[in-house]
Amino acid sequence: MSVENAVAPTYEEIAVQLTAEGSPFATEVVDVLGEPTAVYTNRARSLRDLLVRSSDHGDKTYFIFDDGRELTYGAHQRVVASVARALREDYGIGKGDRVAILAANCPEWIVTYWATVSLGAIAVGMNGWWAGDEIVYGLGVAKPKLLVADQRRLERLDGASSEVPTVVIETDFDALWHRDHDAPLPEQPIAEDDPAVLLFTSGTTGRPKAAMLSHRNLCGFVMSSFFIGARRGMTEPQSGAAGGVGLAAFPLFHVSGMFGSATTGLAAGTSAVWTTGRFDAQKVIALSKQYGITTWGGASTHVFRLLDAVMDSDFDVSTLGSVGIGGSATTPELIRRTEERMPHLKGTFGSGYGSTETGALVSYANHNMLVESPDCVGPPLPTVEIQIVDDDGAVLPEGEDGHICVRSPMVMLGYWDNDEANAEALLPGRWLKVGDVGHLLGGRLYLASRKRDLIIRGGENIYPAEIENRLEAHPDLVEVAVVGVDHVELGQEVKAIVVARAGAEPQPEALRAFVAEKLAYFKVPAYVEIRSEKLPRNATGKVMKHVLTGDGENTFVEE
Repeated sequence: MSVENAVAPTYEEIAVQLTAEGSPFATEVVDVLGEPTAVYTNRARSLRDLLVRSSDHGDKTYFIFDDGRELTYGAHQRVVASVARALREDYGIGKGDRVAILAANCPEWIVTYWATVSLGAIAVGMNGWWAGDEIVYGLGVAKPKLLVADQRRLERLDGASSEVPTVVIETDFDALWHRDHDAPLPEQPIAEDDPAVLLFTSGTTGRPKAAMLSHRNLCGFVMSSFFIGARRGMTEPQSGAAGGVGLAAFPLFHVSGMFGSATTGLAAGTSAVWTTGRFDAQKVIALSKQYGITTWGGASTHVFRLLDAVMDSDFDVSTLGSVGIGGSATTPELIRRTEERMPHLKGTFGSGYGSTETGALVSYANHNMLVESPDCVGPPLPTVEIQIVDDDGAVLPEGEDGHICVRSPMVMLGYWDNDEANAEALLPGRWLKVGDVGHLLGGRLYLASRKRDLIIRGGENIYPAEIENRLEAHPDLVEVAVVGVDHVELGQEVKAIVVARAGAEPQPEALRAFVAEKLAYFKVPAYVEIRSEKLPRNATGKVMKHVLTGDGENTFVEE
């Protein structure tokens, strides 16, 4: 067969090639917490292993913050060793001890994280948007041996953390940073399934829980991220601007910030520019020009704002090699607008699916899958198993919606000190009940909606995401959320809460008609509320629907 007539391998066939024996992403089966589990053969065995390997990048820049502070890979490793020595000798931090980090994104956050996990201790990512009572709650759950915090967040505590020894970043951390730049990295043995970090769930439905994630979990995420990149390189159009410097816009207490930018970035030897404070699209554009950023990433709300900002700037979008979404869904309208403004990126959009508890990655859908069906989140990644079960735990046949359950070496160890939550989430065989509804078809996962968001109107199941995707395409709207409201006869009715674009005056009936053009009558919002202020969102960019429905209040302090 001639080269011209050769049939390109399918997406699934390429996965088989990449994971075959002797290939970079080959897998093997080992015992993980009592269960035979597929793992990557060429994986790092701990986060400290990744840190040691990073010295190969030497004088290359690891991170740059928007205040101008930066570190090379070589300097970063020396500072981490210095801080680790101070943590061990001055504060008695050792294997299994918790070090809570409560601060805005900053170099000290990243260095403390790496120093802590290098000691075999546990880094606790405290939500920097929490109010005082929430911080006290988080400290009560984690019970850290040490708190590393900035002054602005300590002020919210009003002295409530006085029982926990505290390193104040602005006044105390310099002594740790310069303790001993000739210190070696710790040599305390670290097992793959030792806990490495505690990250709190988003808490959009009740009190946050602390997910306990291991060195194996994070190293598995790194390898799966590399696999996604390798397969994309073999299946998708490549921009000449690929590589270079990336944007890091997520908080470090979120998996996209910690697992993605800070950890996978270090393992890959990339350079990242970190933003601080409220997300500012104009500042991102200025930083992109200053530092030659070639990769934009953020939540969907961040990207929408960037797309609007580039329309009024002289930024050359052709210098971007990719735009990525994390922490929230990649919607059809977001893809459409990105490709409209950046045609050279057409066909490059993809979307990963996961949660904190799954170690951030379960599956990945490429551009073609998203175009074919916005509900598709792709086939499971190597080492990941998915099954769909009913309310009684029985496995459902292909194509039938049910509870999504996941098993992989990236699944959390469990919730910290929460047996009740573990019994509910972790099923026999270490299957994790994710909390989403969906089905498998042709080896690919299709997401229906989070069950807690499901609207049941007169016996009809309505998934808000479908209506939100339609409304998001309306040119007069910039933000959309759909919730269920009580109804005496029907049980629930659909309500849309929208934010109008500056200068636009959309009318409720016109918006209802817009939905009715594409969706069934029972999905058309019975109520439309038009707001001028932004919708309440958590630090990962997700709309806090419990705030919109009056079932909770927004206590987050975004700064």
